[in-house]
Amino acid sequence: MQSLIALKSTNFRLFFTGQSISLLGTWIQKTAVAWVVYKITGSPFVLGIIGFVGLIPTLLLSPYVGSFVEHSHKYKVMKNTQFLAAIQAFLLALLFYFKVYNISIIILLTLMQGIINAFEVTCRQAMMIDLVDDKEALPNAIALNSAMSNLARVVGPALAGILLSVFGDDFCFISNFVSFIPVIYCLYMMKLPLYESKPHLSNVWSELKEGFRYVKNEKTIFSQLLLLSFFSLMLIPFTTLLPVIAKEVFQGNSKTFTLFESAVGIGSLLSAVYMTKLKQMGKLHKIVIFSSCIMSAGLFTVSVSPGIHLAFWGLVLSGLGMISQSAAVNTYIQLNTDPKMRARVISYYIMAFIGMTPIGSLLIGCMAEFLSTRSVLFIEGVLGILAVTVFVIYSGKSKHADVSTEL
Repeated sequence: MQSLIALKSTNFRLFFTGQSISLLGTWIQKTAVAWVVYKITGSPFVLGIIGFVGLIPTLLLSPYVGSFVEHSHKYKVMKNTQFLAAIQAFLLALLFYFKVYNISIIILLTLMQGIINAFEVTCRQAMMIDLVDDKEALPNAIALNSAMSNLARVVGPALAGILLSVFGDDFCFISNFVSFIPVIYCLYMMKLPLYESKPHLSNVWSELKEGFRYVKNEKTIFSQLLLLSFFSLMLIPFTTLLPVIAKEVFQGNSKTFTLFESAVGIGSLLSAVYMTKLKQMGKLHKIVIFSSCIMSAGLFTVSVSPGIHLAFWGLVLSGLGMISQSAAVNTYIQLNTDPKMRARVISYYIMAFIGMTPIGSLLIGCMAEFLSTRSVLFIEGVLGILAVTVFVIYSGKSKHADVSTEL
């Protein structure tokens, strides 16, 4: 099948298998942390802090990490990050097993996970091209990677809901620790080309500036990254409020929360499946625009929803738009970036998609303390439409300028 062509490559198949299990454990843990922290504190602001410390390392470290990964043995970096992530999961499992509900320690361990992820995500994206035998299968590999992540987002919260209600929160964290065993095993089973060391520039700052100049000169990539950055700052952090939406807006419980998490995951999975079947890569720029509108519309729907059912479908739309947007930008970058600059440009993509989210989580958490949750969601939807409008106008001017230059 054309939509599974990347799985013909043994290395990608091993990567896909291991990561599928590991990401399932990650989402079980993420869901459990959000629910337990909100149950203990009852504060949207503390949820915002948890989101902030988990993702702020990506914002601060991504440009440096891109340069580091570009000159490092990606396979070794990937193995090391998985070992460190397993240790972090083990420590968190111990914390909850012994019922030590200390918010400061949870925040510290979340920060540790964020630092590890800053390296792991950049490395994983940069080595994707090395995992497929046929380079034409790269877009399919990126789309399957996205589908895998979002299937875990659907199944993980649902499993977390069962584990929380039947076995307790400690079992969720133990499950995540165990899930790292398959991914580490699969990494050791891979057979990758011999590593060729690359000379480092004497000044890392020069590499960072060179990467930024490249991104700025590629007008389409630059504009897409700006749009993605804004959505990551102001719209994507709506996921931080899911426990609040479930408990306060719709007077639900942990099952309502996991239902809403799964709704976002279903939308995300649908978008990822669509991307695996996408054959006309020239549509990517239009997909960025359309998916941004869908996400904004989804948040509008949730903000005015009178009941859980309509809110569920609004969250499905939000998840669909969120992942379609990010996957389209990611694929466009992978296909249109100079191979020598790929890791650095990917680091800017990760900084835009993941790195801006912690600031947004903190901002949205603060807004939810002073405004109603419905008002915050409504404002996010309005800002999304305004941002897309500016993006379309800018894109049209850029194309006109390019045509004028060619003439």
